[in-house]
Amino acid sequence: MDSATKERLDQLVQNNTIMVFMKGNKLMPQCGFSNNVVQILNVLGAPFETVDVLADPDIRQGIKEYSNWPTIPQVYINGEFVGGSDILIELYQNGKLQEMVEIALAS
Repeated sequence: MDSATKERLDQLVQNNTIMVFMKGNKLMPQCGFSNNVVQILNVLGAPFETVDVLADPDIRQGIKEYSNWPTIPQVYINGEFVGGSDILIELYQNGKLQEMVEIALAS
């Protein structure tokens, strides 16, 4: 990953309370896993930003290196990597995601 891509990822993650790197966008997810993440965050009423990795090959590859996580979508809350679709589903089902979102939005 080049330094410009890393700097861009740093800014996206740090400047948005809830940041989702996904295929498509929150209005039109382009894969089922990305759609799962969008639906969960919508159910929680959480405001979030998205980046369509399909539109930017540098970001698509760079985010995998940035998080050391091989798949997309990837969710960051308060600058910290949370996980992908499966992890978000698990956190949602056990109530921890709502708690994380509430804390992030309150800070």
